[in-house]
Amino acid sequence: MNIEQLLRLTIDKRASDLHLKVGSPPVLRIDGELMPQDDLPQLTAEDTEAMFEQVTTKEQRNTFIRDLELDFAHGIPGVGRFRVNVLQQRGTMSLAFRFIPFGIPSIDEMELPQVLKTLIRRPRGLILVTGHTGSGKSTTLAAMIKHLNENDRRHVIMIEDPIEFLHTDHKCIIVQRDLGDDTRSFNTALVQALRHDPDVVVIGEMRELGTITTALTAAETGHLVLGTVHTSDAAQTIDRIIDVFPPNQQRQVRLQLSQVIEAVLSQTLLPRIKGGRIAAVEIMLGTPAVRNLIRSEKVHELGTVIQLGNKEGMQTLDQALANLVKRGIVAQEEAILRSSEPERLRELIAGPFLTANASKQLYEFDLPQGSNTR
Repeated sequence: MNIEQLLRLTIDKRASDLHLKVGSPPVLRIDGELMPQDDLPQLTAEDTEAMFEQVTTKEQRNTFIRDLELDFAHGIPGVGRFRVNVLQQRGTMSLAFRFIPFGIPSIDEMELPQVLKTLIRRPRGLILVTGHTGSGKSTTLAAMIKHLNENDRRHVIMIEDPIEFLHTDHKCIIVQRDLGDDTRSFNTALVQALRHDPDVVVIGEMRELGTITTALTAAETGHLVLGTVHTSDAAQTIDRIIDVFPPNQQRQVRLQLSQVIEAVLSQTLLPRIKGGRIAAVEIMLGTPAVRNLIRSEKVHELGTVIQLGNKEGMQTLDQALANLVKRGIVAQEEAILRSSEPERLRELIAGPFLTANASKQLYEFDLPQGSNTR
């Protein structure tokens, strides 16, 4: 089997992922559902090894032999790019390809909350985009950087594993560094980025103590820092950041985080009724009330503040889900599956229509026209 034919099939069928595993036919993920391609033969070990060799370099193959896993990007000219992960299972290779379109979708095309346009133009602070694997975090970050690139003159340094969307300079200078090919670690790359005169730094994943420490310092010293975290809501995200630190440092970190946090955007993807997928986004903003709860160790109360902060541009995940149902975009059953409080969601669906998407005034009072200063 030819891997390029399978990747073209992935694009033709509008699939997000292609899975190749010995003993099964190729499987596509379409609108979130796994769809085995039963008209194609089951893969053998020789098939997966041959396709692995078709998309890798000698150095990458040596890395896989050493580590038994590999993460990289692969492109087909004029067709598209793919994020590829290879691992060994039961002595054979399993490959997963995630499709990355050449074109970067805009915030409006993705129907993301309008407040993201304002947040990405903030001169400094920390913005975290969170969600489980495959929830669209990288796409949301790319859309935000695209909006910045079209509107402000900034120097943006992105550290990714691997590079997914390819950005072209417009108003911004955008430097993209690939973990493995261009740098050895997130933390080292972040330290070096701060010596490269950046205005904005994007960190593909914030999970290590060193990386988080440097990111907080960067946000504190006048840079806008964006990063992703594998958490499901704002409260869990704040706790995750703080819990990385030793107990004797956590009080200071709470204070530091409360001062620099601009937003936590927690998202999940749902299938649209008419096909495709859309993100439901919980939005927590760095309001005085939010900063005070973080500082005073009352993170468990953040949900209430978010729920009552709609006029400021905030919304809970359940509020976002309810609005998608009311707008006829997603089915109620799908929304309920994503909710941690299904009964509360049913009440919201039956209640008045509220949405943070309409909030465009947030922070505009303190963002000078055309400002790009740190």
